[in-house]
Amino acid sequence: MLHNLKPQTPDKILALMGMLKADPRPAKIDLGVGVYKDANGLTPVMRAVKAAEKRLWESETTKTYTALAGEPEYHAAMAGMILGAGCPADRVAALATVGGTGAVRQALELARMASPDATVFVSDPTWPNHLSILSYLGIKTRLYRYFDAETRGVDFAGMMADLAQAKAGDVVLLHGCCHNPTGANLTLPEWAEVATLLGRCGALPLVDLAYQGFGDGLDADAAGTRLLAERLPQVLIAASCSKNFGIYRERTGILLAITPDNGTRNLVQGNFAFLNRQNYSFAPDHGSRLVTMILTDAGLRADWQAELEEVRLGMLALREQLASELRRLSGSDRFGFLAQHRGMFSRLGATPEQVEQMRVENAIYMVSDSRLNIAGLNTKTVPILAQAIIAAGV
Repeated sequence: MLHNLKPQTPDKILALMGMLKADPRPAKIDLGVGVYKDANGLTPVMRAVKAAEKRLWESETTKTYTALAGEPEYHAAMAGMILGAGCPADRVAALATVGGTGAVRQALELARMASPDATVFVSDPTWPNHLSILSYLGIKTRLYRYFDAETRGVDFAGMMADLAQAKAGDVVLLHGCCHNPTGANLTLPEWAEVATLLGRCGALPLVDLAYQGFGDGLDADAAGTRLLAERLPQVLIAASCSKNFGIYRERTGILLAITPDNGTRNLVQGNFAFLNRQNYSFAPDHGSRLVTMILTDAGLRADWQAELEEVRLGMLALREQLASELRRLSGSDRFGFLAQHRGMFSRLGATPEQVEQMRVENAIYMVSDSRLNIAGLNTKTVPILAQAIIAAGV
């Protein structure tokens, strides 16, 4: 039977990782994998996470199962971080998930259960796994314009024109902040226009919030999501703790549903538990327990937020350095968008051939669509990248 399986298309980023690993050149630069790295090329364990793990090790007395949908304390802590104080708790259903990817998957499963004929509107471009999951689930998908290749900003007029085609029963997938792969974000007034459009057409927004705290700050990065939650009766939010807590391997995520009333909230909560039961029963607990400890302890939270701010400001400094160096080398400001984008990623605008030239000649690795991970740089490698970009004719 197993011989009937069909070969699957290899993941481009994983293939790039293999090429990078096999490259013997000592000065190679990894800008492909979407993982935060410090100036030494390491993904450190955050101080507050280390402290929480020590406390947990000293106090934990059992490894038995937790609640099917995750612990209420985790739900409340994450809802508070994402939504602030603006959303009544009795309207929020919550589900602990296996990372942010698991939250996206469960959200799409829920949407399919609620509206089997739904079309999911997805930004062009988007995180490739969005499209992969949608295709695997057999959900109808429609791209909406998002990135302007000329300005390297958001094509907001095109986006709104395309989203005007959505209707009740459809889903609109939005990046909450730090758009992956482009780094180009909506402004808060643009979020307000999106909320008005969705309120009018009745489509359900699904916000993928994977990078809260990596862009303009913890609260600023959630502002668009909070605006939707305040103005619309129903919103789905898939959030990840991989980046802002640095716990990638703990696979810690959450799915929140904003509902119009407590009765609908209870209905969704029951379906959330059902979905976890069908997929993996109980979500991992270690990461979510650490997150809960950090968010509910004043000292741990203050230290975590301070370190998260160091990470954010470090990436902004690298963006500004790269934009400045390219301005010096090119004699123009055509790369100024790099300083305006937010989060780990920007789409450079290079062709696949130019990306390949930089790999061959300079040992610089990035995805073929020229998405580069700013966090893969440091102050010494920024000039190397800038020179390679100019030499490749970008």
